[in-house]
Amino acid sequence: MVLLNRYYQITKFYSFLKNTAFKGGAVVIVFALLLVGLELFVLDFNSLLNHLVATYSSTFIFSFFLASETILGIIPPEVFIAWSSKSANPWLFLFVLATISYVGGIISYFIGNRLFLIPSIKNHIENKIEKHIMNLRKWGGLFVLLGAISPIPHSIVSLSSGLIKYNFKHYLMWSLFRYARFLFYAMIIFKVFV
Repeated sequence: MVLLNRYYQITKFYSFLKNTAFKGGAVVIVFALLLVGLELFVLDFNSLLNHLVATYSSTFIFSFFLASETILGIIPPEVFIAWSSKSANPWLFLFVLATISYVGGIISYFIGNRLFLIPSIKNHIENKIEKHIMNLRKWGGLFVLLGAISPIPHSIVSLSSGLIKYNFKHYLMWSLFRYARFLFYAMIIFKVFV
């Protein structure tokens, strides 16, 4: 444990963790303030979410979410968590969303794994997400865990894991923390929208 602690100090894991926590906290606060501001002055989110539930099938929303979670996390999962709060079975839909996010990460892992075989694409992607790849090489599973629970896009961490051929079983294990993130956010978001 002493050696591991020293390694994390040398590789600046603790400062990265602190920065990620601050950024994550800031994202949560900004997201909450944005929702409150929009709700008070611009939109009625309850009506909007009810409209989404009434207009689009859950299959369409789930498919759209899978595409988002596979392709670099284009739309924040919190939007979909808020949508699930208006469904007939919010906790079941939340579980389905968390599972879709987990599966989207696995798909991203395999995309990264296959892209590794194309040198020009591998080099381009490695340059674009070089920081994430370096962190993954240094911290392994803990970085996958951070990608699962923090605002760092899970799909980018998954793609990076595939690119560097990070152990797939370890990736699957650490990515399970994605469920904890969905549960934590749901406990907050469900109180706002239910």
